[in-house]
Amino acid sequence: MARLFGTDGVRGLANRDLTADLAINIAQAAAIVLGEEARSRGIKPKAVIGRDPRISGEFLAAAISAGLASSGVDVFDAGVLPTPATAFLTDDLDADFGVMISASHNPAPDNGIKFFSRGGHKLPDEVEDQIEAAMALPKLTPVGASVGHVHRFADAEDRYIVHLLRSLPNRLEGLKVVVDCAHGAAAGISPQVFTDAGAKVVVIGADPDGNNINLGYGSTHMSALQTAVLEHGADFGIAHDGDADRCLAVDAEGAIVDGDQIMAILALSLKERGQLARNTLVATVMSNLGLRIAMKENDINMIETGVGDRYVLEEMRAGGYTLGGEQSGHVIFAQYATTGDGILTGLKIGAEMARTKKSLAELATVMKIYPQVLINVPGVDKTRVDTDSELQKIVAEAEADLHGKGRVLLRASGTEPLVRVMVEAAEAGTAQSWAERIARVVEKQLAL
Repeated sequence: MARLFGTDGVRGLANRDLTADLAINIAQAAAIVLGEEARSRGIKPKAVIGRDPRISGEFLAAAISAGLASSGVDVFDAGVLPTPATAFLTDDLDADFGVMISASHNPAPDNGIKFFSRGGHKLPDEVEDQIEAAMALPKLTPVGASVGHVHRFADAEDRYIVHLLRSLPNRLEGLKVVVDCAHGAAAGISPQVFTDAGAKVVVIGADPDGNNINLGYGSTHMSALQTAVLEHGADFGIAHDGDADRCLAVDAEGAIVDGDQIMAILALSLKERGQLARNTLVATVMSNLGLRIAMKENDINMIETGVGDRYVLEEMRAGGYTLGGEQSGHVIFAQYATTGDGILTGLKIGAEMARTKKSLAELATVMKIYPQVLINVPGVDKTRVDTDSELQKIVAEAEADLHGKGRVLLRASGTEPLVRVMVEAAEAGTAQSWAERIARVVEKQLAL
């Protein structure tokens, strides 16, 4: 049987894969596992629930609230909020756990459920496995005064906005920014907080109707933001995804500034101000070679993790590092957040522009982006990707040809029978040629 929890909670097509019955069952199981510590002290567990504006989030939130309250958990329903806000409020309220209902950058018909432990941290695999196992156990059935209350978390947005503003090293006066909210969870907060920080704000993609999340706007559809920045003569623009844990940017000329470039800019800023713990940035193996070179040139260490912001977070927590993230725009500031926070990232970009009096394009020159080619090879035995001798031979040949000015990465998919071939090189043609050659060897050698 396939594992219920994926790389970022439980996801699927709402009301088909992710039903109200399943949501209730998951919530009841989570109450057993995540509420145990509070019950052992003789008190009711507390949980915070947030959701993005997908229409299915309404019935899923109701189902989860019912499952938790029927299991003796007091529920604080924060309504529509970004994922990082739900994580923050879990910690701020000293709740035993948090629940976020979102499918992030996925289309509106999808949805998902993910949990945060006390302090607002994502759950490790072993705790998710405990919740899945608890779904087969007898449910908690308190009665009378022992059942949970469901409260409306009335000041949830205000608490989060105050937190974001307190994180700023300086204000944003003099800057004009376009904010693309992806018709998602950022719509009610991001424009407000940028305005409160002193920026002049133009807003797009901020009319969620439950069915238009990520539709033509946001970090997966950057053209709308590029056009708006140019039309309004803005200094920069930022784009969130549906649950606002990502941020990509656009400079005044309409050029995209991706997560790697954002991390490079902010790593140098933190180092300059003595706030980059152990002089180290944490990123995944998929980050561009240009980021690694930029960090080396600026005497900043770089630690690589597996793909996924949870692995970045785990490394940051284990090593006490302050900055990490992914090329996709998940950027994590350990001092202020326990997960990627797209609004916070956008504010930090603006603050650095205001502090240095430099344009975003000028700041982004800290790193050169190396051409990157990714080819997925399906229908192969991915278990042999690291052991096949012919495959290792062609990879070694490619790396020798690149002379340290490129790299090759082979990665087995976590969910499908395919191998991802990624090649970076100084020239796009070189990257394409080697990626195609290696992909052919993968197809031949690892054929099922």
